Amino acid sequence: MPAMQNPPDLRPDLSRARLTETRRPGQPTIGMVSLGCPKALVDSERILTRLRAEGYGISADYSGADAVIVNTCGFLDSAKAESLDAIGEALAENGRVIVTGCLGAEPDYITGAHPKVLAVTGPHQYEQVLDAVHMAVPPKPDPFVDLLPAQNVSLTPRHYSYLKIAEGCNHKCKFCIIPDMRGKLVSRPHTAVMREAEKLAEAGVRELLVISQDTSAYGTDWKDRATKFPFLDLARDLGTLGAWVRMHYVYPYPHVRDLIPMMARGMESGILPYLDIPFQHAHPDTLKRMARPAAAERTLDEIAAWRAECPDIALRSTFIVGYPGETEDEFQTLLDWLDEAKLDRVGCFQYEDVAGARSNALPDHVDAAVKQERWDRFMEKAQAISEAKLAAKVGTLQQVIVDDVDEDGIATTRTRADAPEIDGNLFIDEGAEGLEPGDIVTVEVDEAGEYDLWGRLHGQG
Repeated sequence: MPAMQNPPDLRPDLSRARLTETRRPGQPTIGMVSLGCPKALVDSERILTRLRAEGYGISADYSGADAVIVNTCGFLDSAKAESLDAIGEALAENGRVIVTGCLGAEPDYITGAHPKVLAVTGPHQYEQVLDAVHMAVPPKPDPFVDLLPAQNVSLTPRHYSYLKIAEGCNHKCKFCIIPDMRGKLVSRPHTAVMREAEKLAEAGVRELLVISQDTSAYGTDWKDRATKFPFLDLARDLGTLGAWVRMHYVYPYPHVRDLIPMMARGMESGILPYLDIPFQHAHPDTLKRMARPAAAERTLDEIAAWRAECPDIALRSTFIVGYPGETEDEFQTLLDWLDEAKLDRVGCFQYEDVAGARSNALPDHVDAAVKQERWDRFMEKAQAISEAKLAAKVGTLQQVIVDDVDEDGIATTRTRADAPEIDGNLFIDEGAEGLEPGDIVTVEVDEAGEYDLWGRLHGQG
């Protein structure tokens, strides 16, 4: 299924985010609209955690907030447009708006469209955001109940949480402006990551979703590191916490193969047999124009080696079709590669120019109609692969984590091969009334669709 941009369930203004707090008399209150990827969501959680520790209340709606922070996305033009729309909506509904996030790196772009915003700060500029909030809505802490170390504010359900281990990226992909917005790779200290992960596990989090711009490069920016690839040590330590550990945005460096034996040990290691790897394309010429390593054939060999050692491994990736200069032959190579790789979960984007990206200046931009036609063909093939792979799971036993049980007793769960929001679900239609979000149970699969599964609790008739 296609990866979603700015998924609604990650929007505190639209979602089931747990921001229902009783406001004490006179307490200043802040609202938050968080757009974009899970990395931005983590930034939003940190800002709200800091504000709550200072005595601010958190509002889940516009009307109850003294001011609203809009954490923007600026990766694609369509995301920029959504960010501007969200700022406009917040201004119309509340009137007092502070803007931060990736689009905040272009303050003139924001103020040109919305001159009435109170302040604009860039990505992960936590202190500047707090300063802007203090100016707009001065804190009024109650020393008896505020100014205490706050439990982290979570914008996700209680049973899973994103764990950001680094910021920035050292790659120079021509279509991407993330390094310009978020800088070069800066890895968080191992002890800080583990301390946060331990607190999350102690608070009942059953699944940790490890994220950064380049997860497998974690620690390579440290000059005096004890080991060559600290990512492996971090994975090993995270796997001891008793929670599912799911790896996202893993660039396929050679040392990633050393992660596979941990995955093959199953729950003994805690590391789920799941890799989210942004391959982007398969034709060497396209990859070269993207300034990505042109190693599609070696990637297929690597995938085969991973599967030989860990047959249950699930692979997710995203691709770009219609990149400048992409010929029909290059696109067909991508389809053929997908046929051979048979990835479990696939997202696809049609190429868009992004202000500041070097790819904008490339010759031979692909016509919009051709991009759409190629996207349709790509997704048709990806869907067929997904359908076949899921059909093969009928009759198997799958360990799943429960995300929700609705009023009709239907449980929405995910297998170890499915990340929240972007992958499929496994639905339990009967006998799920006693389940709670965060429960991990075994299910027998009895039906498969294009992207989802259905089943019953193991041992039920």
